[in-house]
Amino acid sequence: MIIFVDERRSVIAKYEALFAREGVSMAGLCPDDFDEWIETASVPDLAAVEAVLLGECQNRLERPKKIRRRSAVPLLALCDNHSLEQTLDLFRSGVDDVLNPTIHVREILARIGAIFRRRKIRPGNYDGVQFGPIRIFNDGRDPEVAGKEMSLPRRERQILEYFVNSRNRRVDKTQIFSAIYGLFNAEVEENVIESHISKLRKKLKKRLGYDAIDSKRFQGYRLEVRGAEEEPFSIRLHG
Repeated sequence: MIIFVDERRSVIAKYEALFAREGVSMAGLCPDDFDEWIETASVPDLAAVEAVLLGECQNRLERPKKIRRRSAVPLLALCDNHSLEQTLDLFRSGVDDVLNPTIHVREILARIGAIFRRRKIRPGNYDGVQFGPIRIFNDGRDPEVAGKEMSLPRRERQILEYFVNSRNRRVDKTQIFSAIYGLFNAEVEENVIESHISKLRKKLKKRLGYDAIDSKRFQGYRLEVRGAEEEPFSIRLHG
């Protein structure tokens, strides 16, 4: 999920529609609501956020400091007619990239992926992320399972990507819902996740020959595939 901070509700609504068209969850917050959220958000909620976009807002140069105290996710600023000095000030404040508002949403997503690759937080989208017999791409492409492309509906693909990116740790239904549908989505019931996972589980079992999604009551889900190397446990600051 991407969070967009802007004091203009009309601009937030515009970007919500643009990201939804690309199948990406985006939550738009006014600056005051965002400041309150970033100070009090739980670790699981912070982990559901892929990136933060800063639009027009007062004290914009102070906000990156608040974000960096809690999260290391990519931080990008959208600026109308920005000058060189404004751009340099934003970079000095902790922003990773400065973008023109006319930029296409797909390019925003590509720039977020590039920031992840430079930081080596996770492998790049072009080569994909390999976990045993499963390779995901995090860029809208269908995954490869057991060496062959597996066509999946968007939500099932996003859940599989979340499982792989969260490999070797359990995630609960609420965390998955927040990552796929957004933290502030009240229009969709959280239980829809169980239906998506059930369908994904059957498809993976048919391709792999065994059940790759382990679930434990009160503990959540974990992707367990044969041939995957174990990694040390760590808390990652993206979704």
